[in-house]
Amino acid sequence: MEFSLSELNNVLGDIKNLSEGERDFLNFKNISIDSRTILKNDLFVAIKGKNFDGHSFLPDVLDKGVKSVVIKKGMQRLLPCNFPYWIVNDTLVAFQKLALLKRKKLNIPIVAITGSVGKTTTKEMIGGVLNKLGRIKLSYANFNNEIGVGLTILATDIEDKALVLEMGMRGLGQIENLSKYSEPDIAVITNIGTAHIGLLGSKKNITYAKCEISKFLNPEGVVIIPGNDPFLEKTLKEFWKGRVIKVRLLNIENQKESLKKDDNLRGFYNPSNRTILIEDNIFEISFEGFHNASNFLFAYAVAKELGIDFASFNKFDFAVLGGRNKILKSVKTTIYDESYNASPESVKACIKNLLEKPRNKFFIFGCMQELGEESEKYHKEIFKLIKNSDIEKCLFICDKKNEKIYTNYLKDKKKFLVLNNIKDVPKEINKSTKKGDSILIKGSRCWQLEKIIELIN
Repeated sequence: MEFSLSELNNVLGDIKNLSEGERDFLNFKNISIDSRTILKNDLFVAIKGKNFDGHSFLPDVLDKGVKSVVIKKGMQRLLPCNFPYWIVNDTLVAFQKLALLKRKKLNIPIVAITGSVGKTTTKEMIGGVLNKLGRIKLSYANFNNEIGVGLTILATDIEDKALVLEMGMRGLGQIENLSKYSEPDIAVITNIGTAHIGLLGSKKNITYAKCEISKFLNPEGVVIIPGNDPFLEKTLKEFWKGRVIKVRLLNIENQKESLKKDDNLRGFYNPSNRTILIEDNIFEISFEGFHNASNFLFAYAVAKELGIDFASFNKFDFAVLGGRNKILKSVKTTIYDESYNASPESVKACIKNLLEKPRNKFFIFGCMQELGEESEKYHKEIFKLIKNSDIEKCLFICDKKNEKIYTNYLKDKKKFLVLNNIKDVPKEINKSTKKGDSILIKGSRCWQLEKIIELIN
């Protein structure tokens, strides 16, 4: 899927230092921002990130034999005389415009996912269900920002049958921008929670930020949302006048409840045998927890929109990513690895799942970040939930400043142990646990709790 000179000139402006005789022969196989992997027929865009500046790698790129580059004004001094280049005000914006150019060449359904919790898991589940269509391109890991979404679009191949994009944000306007250069056909909002409330100030602002995913949605497309959030539904109407599908998951004992007029799709989860009943289909799933079953319902809704036949589809598994939904068996204990990140909603969901386990239960909990002025309130809710549960012990990891803030909530020394360094966790947990016990590990990304897993037991 090549990029012609005329296409690129339409997006970036006219190329500099290219003679008329060369114009008929210049095209590019791919767009790249990585000097390590670029090939000679690729176009290099020198974007500037938080910890790098692509202009610093221009000598490496030129050594690879590339034919042209996209650079910021003033950086042409770094290039040899007469070397062809495009010059732009902002190379990141140029990169995103090139991603949109590639997107317009793709004749496949594009699914975009956002939400406070469950984005990555839902993305992987959607990819797993859509595999029946053929090869599916997914956002790699959590490539969900202004660079990662563009990279995923540009990496999509002509053989791919669908593209599934994860969209994250740290402020208003960011998801709108991601939607602008991806133009999705189906949008999924998994939920509205309190992750990043310290950055956006209120749940209302978080809702507005998530609804931006619909701003550049295909007018014939659809937005899929949870059926139990009236404020989300109301807010979405300010952004989107097209079709909306509301989904809701209930426990199996509520199976006889008729479908409410407010729900378009309903599923029933049986935790005892890990099955989900949706319409006339029963699925046996490989993962635990009501929250994960809810994510599967979104995947089902997307697959149904794209015409997947569920007749021979009764078992479902998907690739488990590190730090999410991972169950590890050691000689002594079972570890539930949810270490990748944490928000109040995801922590509560994981605790609920832990409480269903037999024997003694332990919780390694890394302090939640980016909650701003609401941080104490949400941690207090978690501590209260732990205190009133049969969790044997919670090892709470935080810095000394937060330890002082939460002292009043952690007075029960039998129930809570505060640690300031994750290196102290394995020793404490190993001396407390017995054969058959369960350990939940969850905390904000900054703690890197995955590093202690191999040291437990």
